[in-house]
Amino acid sequence: MNDSDTQLVLVRHGESEWNKKNLFTGWRDVRLTEQGEREAREAGRTLAAAGLDFDIAYTSLLGRAIKTLWLALEEMDRMWLPVAKHWRLNERHYGRLQGSNKREAVAEFGEEQVMLWRRSYATPPPLVERDSPDYPGADPRYRDVDAADLPRGESLKDVLARVMPYWEATILPELKRGRRVLIAAHGNSLRALIKHLENISDADIAGVDLPTGIPKAYRLDASFKAREARFLGDPEELARRIGVVKAQTG
Repeated sequence: MNDSDTQLVLVRHGESEWNKKNLFTGWRDVRLTEQGEREAREAGRTLAAAGLDFDIAYTSLLGRAIKTLWLALEEMDRMWLPVAKHWRLNERHYGRLQGSNKREAVAEFGEEQVMLWRRSYATPPPLVERDSPDYPGADPRYRDVDAADLPRGESLKDVLARVMPYWEATILPELKRGRRVLIAAHGNSLRALIKHLENISDADIAGVDLPTGIPKAYRLDASFKAREARFLGDPEELARRIGVVKAQTG
């Protein structure tokens, strides 16, 4: 990338404990595995090796994304960069599926139904009630969020609808100022952004998989859509990690 490019890099958090256990995670706050921490550090080394630098970084309010960003910035010797955290970058809320095993869900509900919940653009999972531990209303990190905005379960369409106001009001103005932006977040909050940036259709987004810990670098055009998008690092490792995502339901 040259100095005139608008630079944006997205990175999904490293492997979490529930990624490893093949559980629907959503807004549950789980830790990175040792492998996930290695992936996060590797992402930082990959960015440094590519000669990429940043002015500001963004992440969610969930620990696996926050720690991924910390470790990547440490590897880049950029821990001093300003970091903004926001709930709108959280993972998709998986409703009543949160905490359940993906393959067991296939056995219970059928592969077609689970794939609709996981991959269709507009089909949400079964919603949680407001008295459920999985409803985020009692979590102190969301105490200033309007209850009407807190999800009980989301489709990717819902995730895009909550991500875009933050993108447009907070992140996009920084890009327009010429600032170089790094976002460390989650498979579905980033897939929502990718759908917007790359003008991916509602049908085609179902086939887009985002591997853990591998940065995706963008050059943006004058309308702040993708002129160029590419994963950084080893192509074989990229293929392996995408294969892990695809195999989650069997």
